[in-house]
This record gives sequence, C-alpha cells and structure tokens, in this order.
Amino acid sequence: MKKYILSALAVLSAATLFTSCNDMLDTDPRVTQMTAGTFPGKPGDVEALNAATYSIMNTMGGGDCDTYNPYYWWELMSDNCYGSGGLQDNKTKSLHHLVEMSVNQFEPIFIVLYGGVSRANNQIETIDNVAWTDAQKTQRDQLLGEGYFMRGLYTLLITQLFGDVPLITSTVITDDMWQQVSAEDVIYPQILSDFYSAKSLMKAERANGSGHADKFAAEGYLARAWMFWAGFYKNVGELAKGDATIELVEQEGCPAGTKLAKADVVAALKDIVDNGGYKLCEDFRSLWQYSNSLLWDEAHDGVGHEYAFIKDMKRENCFDQPGMGNGNTEEIFQVQFLNASKWAISGTYSQSRMYSNYISVFWGLRNGASNQNGNRDLTYPFNQGWGQGTPSCNIWDDWTIAETNGGYTDKRKLASMIDLDNELAGYTYEADDNEESGYSVKKYAEVNLDACNANNDTWWSMCEGYSGSSLENKMQGDHFEDFYLMRYADVLLMMTELTGDAKYMNQVQARAGVPQTPYSWKAIQDERRWEFCFEGLRFNDMRRWTGNKPTADSYAPKALQAQAGKKIVCLGDKANKRTMTHMTCSWTERYIATNGFLSKPQRQITLMNGKMEQNPGWDASDETTQYKVIY
Repeated sequence: MKKYILSALAVLSAATLFTSCNDMLDTDPRVTQMTAGTFPGKPGDVEALNAATYSIMNTMGGGDCDTYNPYYWWELMSDNCYGSGGLQDNKTKSLHHLVEMSVNQFEPIFIVLYGGVSRANNQIETIDNVAWTDAQKTQRDQLLGEGYFMRGLYTLLITQLFGDVPLITSTVITDDMWQQVSAEDVIYPQILSDFYSAKSLMKAERANGSGHADKFAAEGYLARAWMFWAGFYKNVGELAKGDATIELVEQEGCPAGTKLAKADVVAALKDIVDNGGYKLCEDFRSLWQYSNSLLWDEAHDGVGHEYAFIKDMKRENCFDQPGMGNGNTEEIFQVQFLNASKWAISGTYSQSRMYSNYISVFWGLRNGASNQNGNRDLTYPFNQGWGQGTPSCNIWDDWTIAETNGGYTDKRKLASMIDLDNELAGYTYEADDNEESGYSVKKYAEVNLDACNANNDTWWSMCEGYSGSSLENKMQGDHFEDFYLMRYADVLLMMTELTGDAKYMNQVQARAGVPQTPYSWKAIQDERRWEFCFEGLRFNDMRRWTGNKPTADSYAPKALQAQAGKKIVCLGDKANKRTMTHMTCSWTERYIATNGFLSKPQRQITLMNGKMEQNPGWDASDETTQYKVIY
C-alpha cells in the first residue's frame, strides 16, 4: 500500500519560522531585519521561505472550514449546498443565505490571505540575496516562479471574495498601496502577470503530487483567472463566441507590452494537454477515499459488512493504489495534509487542526444526541461529522432531470453524493438539525472499516506508516485526502468552453458514462457542475456566466432562487417537511445586491481610515443583510 501518513517535522518548522503579524498587511520585523542582513543566504533558506508561503494553504484547507476555507464557502453560497448542520451552526447558514452574522465575520480569511501575499512578496523580493551560480539558475527560477504563482493565487482568492481591495505587491507598503483599487483594471492585470511569470519561469516538469506548483498549474490558473475576468468583469458571456484582451504588468518573466487574449489562454491550456502528461483516472471513484483498497477488500471477503458501491471496481483503481487518489494522474494542484494536527498550533496564521482535511468532518454525517450516525451497523462505511453544507435538493433534482431527458445514468451522481434514504437505511435525522435535503457529500466523506477499532476511527488508521493520531481524536484529526484545487478534467472542460470544440468535454463525459454530445453553452455549464460539485468551483462559474450586471433572469440569481420551495427536513421531523425559504428576503435580491461578493471586515475598513469602502449590498443597518434565526 502506498505510504500516505507523512512525517511533518520539516514542514512544521518551515511553516512557523517565518510569519507575519496579525495587522493585516504588516511584515513581521524579525523577518525584515533578518532578510536585510543575512537571510536568505543560501538556496535552502529560500526553500524554507517557500514552505512558509505554501503553509497558508493548510490554514485555508484544514481546521474550521466555516471560518477559513473559501472553496467550502463557495459551495455553500452556490445552489449545490444548503447551510444545514445543527441549530448552532450559524456560519454555514449565513453563507448560504448570503447574509452576515457580524460585521467582522469574514475577517480571519481576509487576514490570512494577505498574510500569504506578504510571504510571497518576501520570497520574490529577497530571492537574489542568494549568490546563485549558473548551475543553480533553474532552481532559482523555479522558486521565484512559485513565489509569483502563490502571490497570484492568494490575490485571486481575496478579490473573488471581496472585490476591490488594496493590491499589495511589496513588503514595503506605501500609503498609496493601502488604497482600495479596481479589481477589473488594476488587480486582475497583476494576478494574470503573476501567473504568466510563473509559467515562464518554472520548469516544464510536473510536480508529481509534491504539493508544489509547476508550470502546468500556472497555465491552468492563468486560464481560470482570465475566464473569470472576461466573463464577470467584461460580460463576455459565452466565451466560445467572445473574447477580451488585457494588458499585463511588466516584471520578471512577463515582458513589457505583454497582452493576454483568448488565443493565449487556449495556447496555455493546449500546452497542458500536449505536454503535461496528465490523464483522467479510468474510474471517477478512484479520486475519492471511499474507494480505498481496504474497504474494497471488505466488500469481497464475505465477512461482516460490504460496501456494494465499489464492489465492481478494479482493485488497481482503488484510491490508495499507484496513480490513484493522492497524487493521481489528473491532479494538477492541491492542498495536502499530514498527521500533524494539534488542538493548538503555534504561528501567526496557524489554527487548530490545520493539517487535517477538516472538510471531511464538516461534510460527515450529522451526529447529534442519538449518536447513531457513524455506527457501522447503521451507516457503514460512512463516519460521523458535523453534517454542515449538505447537498441541496436542487443539484440532485437537476441532475436527475438531465439523466432522464438524456436517457442515461451519470456515474458521477452517486459517486459524489450519498442518497441517505436509499443507501443508508440506518441514517437518523437528528432533533437539532435543519435544512437537511436527504443527501450527503460522498466526495471527501469520512470512511470507517470493519477492521478499525471503533466506530469513530477512520480508515487512515489502518494505512502503512500510521502510528497514532497526532490529535488523539481520529474522527477529527485523521483526514489526509488531498483537497483538489485543479484537476485535468478542468483543463479539458475549459478547452471546450473556450474553443467550442466538444472533443475535450467528450473525454470527461465518456468516463462518466454520459453520451458524448456536441458543444453548447448549456452542455458545458452542466458538465462543469456535475464534474466539480463540492470542489469549490460552482459559485464563481455561476458568477462569470452571469456577468456583473445581473437581473432576476441572469444565470446565478435564477439558479439560486430555484432553491425556494424545496422540501427539507428540520428538527429531525422527516414526516412533516418544511419549505426552504430565504432567511431575510430572497436569493435573487441578495445576489443582485452583492454581485456575489462578501462584506469586507468593518475593523479593517476602520483601520484603513477611509482608504477601503464597504461593498454594495452590505449595509449593516439593513436587516436583509443580517443573520436571522428561522429554525
């Protein structure tokens, strides 16, 4: 079996040595003084800075997803998920209803992402403190490219969350740099320049599941960022029939006068297709931990429970087999995790349990006072969790309609969602839950085994190299499945969306058992929804297909409002379902008012003394913007 449980000492050391202070944009004076004098002095020092820059990803991807994981937020804000959870789980419901619990609710991720920008800036600025030899130029350029890539990524996330914000491109922050600037005209040219520099500087070699960015990841993100800019800000609409050109910023790896149009983006994606060496896993289920070989063995040993859903798989396609699962043949960029979680982790941007893929807990089966869900005799092989962000009735219903109209069964539907009433006969609707749809997320779901010692153990405790949970709580600490940020399927679907050539989309459809169809805008929109549900892409896809001048009939407001009227289970009362209604007004009204942006933290607006303004649709005195108890 592939060894998944890794030693974290080196990573933890690198991640905590170089930090920025909690004032959003300030650089830690210890780092500044060390850099100005003697640091970095050798290539290994730059490697340490690089590890610190990446470590922000673990803060985002692990621990409290309702506070730090924007990809989880974007699923909640889309029509793919409800807020759900228990009565006290108000953060998830506020995101789903596009309201806020407090004027500083979204400050933690605002600070963390700017911390990532600060670390990337430090890496970029100080790289030539090292006396690189000619023989080390490739290493130097790779590390610089990774610094540009990570700055571009963190900045992209900030502006997709908050819109017009300060653009920070230096560790020395001038008064002008604190000023909020236009995302469309100032920030996106810089983001795209960072990805362009990254692709130009980094080696044309795959990172091969190392957790680092490579040239191909930069090319993929160049496309993703340009498509959002063109669709949302330039209102291009159907990208196969439209175009937009943006002038980039001069910096190393991005020459003066460089412009980026659709043809350049297509060429970048084509390079991934032709030279990246990626391929789709044969079986979609291979991407997810519920297809691990230990569970497959239990399905075939004739003893105890069996998970019939994976029984027909080839064993060599199981999650933990070569080329599958973590580091698989289609994984382009991801957040990785280690057996290093603690209830308290030191470091400025650290948080509890940050090295565990905690989204598995958030999407795990809601386990309330009855303590039934997660019991192997009732919900095998799926374990207990918080039950927050459950799949909406909408995605199941829309998917079923597509299957019925097309006369096919899409293998991805049951590979992505648990149909609780039909797959888990023992599932219990808890007395303090709400907004339950009857479905749960199967991607990233917590998995138990008959071979495990207890109901709340995870299958990882049976893997080679495992010696005990670093958190001393397996249900919360032992989750090491990569969180995918970009898969090869995304490259293929972006190619079809940009070119109108269906052959790329057809590859994705073929794996899913879906008839290969000609290109249409609706076909590519549906394919992206089905392929990437619960991976954090849906909401920003909806936004770029809508543009920045939405009406009630635009894609995003219309899809979000379709949630109203669906039947949901609340307070455990399955016999008397309630009707899904918006918390304060309607999803249409909230989306049009905000354009999909969140409220900027009031504390940060105050600190900037008038240089940053609140986003439209977030006047705290307007009750439609504020969380309301409805269950």
